[in-house]
Amino acid sequence: MAENYSQIKRVAISGSIHKVGFTDAATELIDTLHSHGVEIFVEGKVYNFLQKSDVQPIKDCKMLSDKDLLSMDLVLSLGGDGTFLKTSQFVGALEIPILGINLGHLGFLVDISGDEISSAIETVLSEGFITERRSLLQMRPVGECTDPGKCNALNEIAVLKTDSSSMIKVHAYVNGEFLCTYRADGLIVSTPTGSTAYAMSVGASILDPESQDIILAPVSPHTLNQRPIIIPDDKLIELEIEGRSSNCIVSLDGRSYRCPIGSKISIRKAPFSTLVAWRKGHTYFQTLRGKLMWGQVQ
Repeated sequence: MAENYSQIKRVAISGSIHKVGFTDAATELIDTLHSHGVEIFVEGKVYNFLQKSDVQPIKDCKMLSDKDLLSMDLVLSLGGDGTFLKTSQFVGALEIPILGINLGHLGFLVDISGDEISSAIETVLSEGFITERRSLLQMRPVGECTDPGKCNALNEIAVLKTDSSSMIKVHAYVNGEFLCTYRADGLIVSTPTGSTAYAMSVGASILDPESQDIILAPVSPHTLNQRPIIIPDDKLIELEIEGRSSNCIVSLDGRSYRCPIGSKISIRKAPFSTLVAWRKGHTYFQTLRGKLMWGQVQ
């Protein structure tokens, strides 16, 4: 269920400095927050970029530290869905609400478009916001992914063949019971949030983000009878990789690591959530209709 928030006094800003229009959007955002007396903290890379770009409002902001992050009421992610995923990784287990501002294209996690920053932020500051609690996946460190803090994913964890290799075999187990062997270019393990991301591109079902489920979906399966499956998210998923190459790729929300063939990859639901912030009145089905243009005549 959605949770309501009303007091917004300390805000952190993160974002993608490479997005077209980022400097202008950041300037407008900071100006709007300052006009309402909000204390602003800016993630280090963004802070340094805006300083070098001679953005005047940055002089009244502070560079965000790990200690500062603990006391934030809201984190603003300036970019798109990919930027939002990086911000979620940055926030980690702190469960601070994240509000996305879209400077990209199609986005399911970002609520505010780049041409409505001032009006939308003023609405959020005056009326508060709601959040949706989104589940994450957690992988046991394996291969090049050795830092437990980086082994979480809001969208999906995908095991993929290397670019030049033939298909791989992924032997999948659920709570210790053998499920099947996927002969494919890879296997996606997705959250409900990720059901509109990589999983959707391979034909998996779209899940309501409050669903307590996990999707297993093969990538380009080499047999027609291997289809996506949905299982409860309290299950432990174990994957054993077989292939002709020496390595496969493990991708967590687009962050890629090499993993030796023969490794066992363990995946389960993370013990914490990401809080996705929205303006009041938002519903998930509104987002689906708008982003996927359901019901519109082409």
